[in-house]
Amino acid sequence: MTAESPEGTAETVRLWSLTEDTLIEAGEDGSLVAITWWGEYEFPDTAAGVRESLGRLVLGPVSLANLAVSGAVGDDVWRLSLRKVLTRLSGSVVHSLALNDGRGPLLSAIPVAQFPVFADGPLPAGRSVRLSRLTALRADQGALMAESPGASYKVALFDPSAVLIASSLASATTVEQLVAVTGLATTVVSDVVEFLVGAGVALLGDAQGGFAEHDAPETAIWARDDLMFHARSRTWQKGASPEPRAVRPGAEPPVVKPVSAGPTVPLARPDLAELEARDPTLTALLETDHCCPEFHGQALSARQLGEFLYRAARVRSVGPAHLAGGPSHQASQRPYFSVGCLYELEIYVCVNRCADLARGIYHYDPLWHTLTLINDDVAVLDNLLDMAMVAAGSHRRPSALLSLTARMPRIAWVLGGAAYATTLLHVGALQQVFHLAAKAMGLAAHAVPADSGDRVDGALKLEWPAEVSVGECVLDFPP
Repeated sequence: MTAESPEGTAETVRLWSLTEDTLIEAGEDGSLVAITWWGEYEFPDTAAGVRESLGRLVLGPVSLANLAVSGAVGDDVWRLSLRKVLTRLSGSVVHSLALNDGRGPLLSAIPVAQFPVFADGPLPAGRSVRLSRLTALRADQGALMAESPGASYKVALFDPSAVLIASSLASATTVEQLVAVTGLATTVVSDVVEFLVGAGVALLGDAQGGFAEHDAPETAIWARDDLMFHARSRTWQKGASPEPRAVRPGAEPPVVKPVSAGPTVPLARPDLAELEARDPTLTALLETDHCCPEFHGQALSARQLGEFLYRAARVRSVGPAHLAGGPSHQASQRPYFSVGCLYELEIYVCVNRCADLARGIYHYDPLWHTLTLINDDVAVLDNLLDMAMVAAGSHRRPSALLSLTARMPRIAWVLGGAAYATTLLHVGALQQVFHLAAKAMGLAAHAVPADSGDRVDGALKLEWPAEVSVGECVLDFPP
């Protein structure tokens, strides 16, 4: 890649910049502090040229050659110092590729890891290249974004030529073949492909034309969406703001979902003193082997259902709370764990066999400890119960099916881009409490795989995606 070429010849130039969230603070003693997404970095006794260059890199893409002109030209010590600083700040350094026409980048590699390494270097002649099977292209703020969960960069494709080259890598090809297909200059095609490989979203084949990713058992077990969700949800990464205020569109969502219109049934409240006297110990519950419900046709009682929900999910109290560094919010206390006491989960009960309670789909109000009928369509109810029956490996419908949903605005208002991953953590916490509460009562609660279609969302009349189904649990008697 070069920035110098005869006028009119398509050549490329490499540009560098710092991410928009990077702040550079210079001290009078020559020290420098870089405040980045990943934390603060201190650089004592930096040369004036380094401080000036970093200030320029914050403003947007620029070639390092142009930076050297305004710094100490020819000073190898200064150049080495700047390189060391940029290496340490690699998680905030954006690499870009542009034509030598001054019109801006063709594409940019934006870091999504703290210490990424951009693999520079020419491609071996004649080698096959292709996009990783884990790479996806999506629209993002006027650009086409190429992302792969295994890459330390995501690549923003700004120019149609870059989009054409990237999309032509859906199957294995060579630079020479791409030049023939796209009609673009060989230098441009070669440099863009090299850039995509360096960023990790495209793969370089071996001498036999194979791609290691395709045969690797480590990646073969993963679906692309699952691995991307894992890669992006373990930490707050770019594209999912860690600043809660950036994703709070209005007033704080309520602690408890407003009661729906429909017949409401108050549930029995057990005497906690009696439960404490007769319940098995936690150790006994944990050390007893888990067994799946039998679904043998015995009906639950409304009192049992009320006690179960009271033990596992009722609201004990409501009051203010806040996360460290986050906004204050109204919170509640309930028997199961929830980050920040946000409790975004809702419980819907599909009643099949329950004395004193009509068949139907009910919403549980944990504050008032009531059930409200939201759907009395028997065909819809039976459809959900059949789904649970098959998922549980049974030949009979369960006495009750509990569907868990999440009010995403409730949790995203505080946690931003980490909301959904945290919700799945909460589902596991509630399922465990379901299991222990049922076992203490002589019942059996068992998680079943989630619905593969939209049956649950439709049956519960959810306003998707503000409220989404996230899990199911059957409640019945042990074998």
